[in-house]
Amino acid sequence: MKLHDLLLSLNLPLPAENPDVTAVTHNSAWVKPGAIFVAVRGLKTDGHKFIPQALERGAVAVVGEGFEGDLPVPYLQVNSARHALADLACVLQNHPSRELQVVGITGTDGKSTTSWITYHLLQAAGKASGLLSTVGYKTPDGVLHHFPQHLTTPDSPEIQSLLRELVSLGTTHCVLETSSHALELERVRGVQYQVGIFTNLTPEHLDFHGDMEGYFQAKRKLIDRSHFAVLNQDDPYARRLTDHPNHTTFGVSPDAQWRAINIEEEVSGLKFTVVSPAGTFDVVLPMIGQFNVHNALAAIAAAHHLGIEIPVLQQGLASFEGVPGRMQILSSTPRVIVDFAHTPPSLEKALEVLRPSTPGKLWVVVGSAGGNRDPLKRAPLGEVASRLADQAIFTEEDCRDTPIEEILREMERGASALDKNNFKSIADRREAIRFAVQHAADADTVLLAGKGPEDTLERATEILPWNEVEEALQALSL
Repeated sequence: MKLHDLLLSLNLPLPAENPDVTAVTHNSAWVKPGAIFVAVRGLKTDGHKFIPQALERGAVAVVGEGFEGDLPVPYLQVNSARHALADLACVLQNHPSRELQVVGITGTDGKSTTSWITYHLLQAAGKASGLLSTVGYKTPDGVLHHFPQHLTTPDSPEIQSLLRELVSLGTTHCVLETSSHALELERVRGVQYQVGIFTNLTPEHLDFHGDMEGYFQAKRKLIDRSHFAVLNQDDPYARRLTDHPNHTTFGVSPDAQWRAINIEEEVSGLKFTVVSPAGTFDVVLPMIGQFNVHNALAAIAAAHHLGIEIPVLQQGLASFEGVPGRMQILSSTPRVIVDFAHTPPSLEKALEVLRPSTPGKLWVVVGSAGGNRDPLKRAPLGEVASRLADQAIFTEEDCRDTPIEEILREMERGASALDKNNFKSIADRREAIRFAVQHAADADTVLLAGKGPEDTLERATEILPWNEVEEALQALSL
């Protein structure tokens, strides 16, 4: 696309030069010949400092909020560099979201799980669907792709590029997990949302947003931009959004339009009844934790709005295999679960969730990262594991350059304070998993904590391929 054509579509002034434009980026290291470099003034640094590097790599224009000096390429001054970055990306990719039915999901808790359930329901209904979430992105063929390491938080050019890729693959629907940072930093500016889901709001990221009201105002941007809103009736912040002219609600309170009753939690998962405008029907969901009832309700309401009938929703929920590494159930006798919990609070929550539905012993296999990754959490992790599990196995979890024996001693120190003597250390994670799985009885639960969906294991100077689910399944087959 010619620079003038691009700028005309955004009502920006035209420079004398009119080069071909191939891409836009705010990272000088990603500039390729033909790219526009957007100099964003961030929280820690000013992108204008990197203009020389961008020019060396072939930038044909620079966009920013103000610059004094001469450049060999056009400099385009705008009121907001982040707005310009997103707008340029949308135009270069020809607004791919306009060719998709996009479901956006925001909230403090449940974003990933709700995103994955919604994607699964759309796929189960035969909709060619895509998914962009913190775990990675999925294409209509069901393949999960991990973001490149430098794209753990995709910005607007990457999001628009991925949406265009999905369109090129014949995708008709897309589920987009949308964080408050993505909304506040305009990473999803220009995305056309058909449905917006608001799960809940609890204190988090207040160092970035300032206070709960700032956090809420960032989240509400998704709902304001959505044609149809799906709101948690049980959450006070979500109830503030019911002035949206086109919305429905979900929850367990009597006022919710999509309401769950008769909730039962068993070893194999959840059972409940949904009372809704579309009728009353029973649901089986192979997931642990009653909080997942809300996630399922949100997905059901959104999918139904997009035309999926109740019997298809019931079948889709019953066949849901979980989010990789997020309370993912792999077997029921013994029950083996993979979860990403790797901090003392998250491990505590995971074990507390599993205890009520575990008729036998509760096992946990857990490690703690080495290097400079918060060494002070090692002893607390050991304490939580020993206190809440019947049997704890301490092992490796990316020990890096820290001797594994040092990490295990710290975890043992935390556990020893309880004087329960219900723990042991097995340094090799594969051996630790196999020990727990093979010694667990049919009525037991084994939680494999800490690695979740990660695909590498860092041991000393080695970075080894790793798949926690495959390791667990192999242990079950022995």
